[in-house]
Amino acid sequence: MIATGYKATPARKLTPGEKQANRVLAAARAPVEHGFAHLKTWRILTKLRTDPARATDLLRALLVLSNLELSR
Repeated sequence: MIATGYKATPARKLTPGEKQANRVLAAARAPVEHGFAHLKTWRILTKLRTDPARATDLLRALLVLSNLELSR
C-alpha cells in the first residue's frame, strides 16, 4: 500500500482531518528519509552492484551501524 498526502488547490483548502493525515504521514516518513540521507553521506549506494535482496540486508545493517554511531 502506498500512502500519499493530500494537496490543497486554490479552489479547495484542506480539511482539518486532511491536515492531520498529512502530519501523520510526514512524521512516519521523516526517519526513513533521515536514514537515506545518512547512507548517502557514506556514498555506499553509488557503487552498489548486487541483487535487491542482498542490498536490503546490507542497507539494514548500515542503518543499524549508523544509528549506533549517532547514539554514541
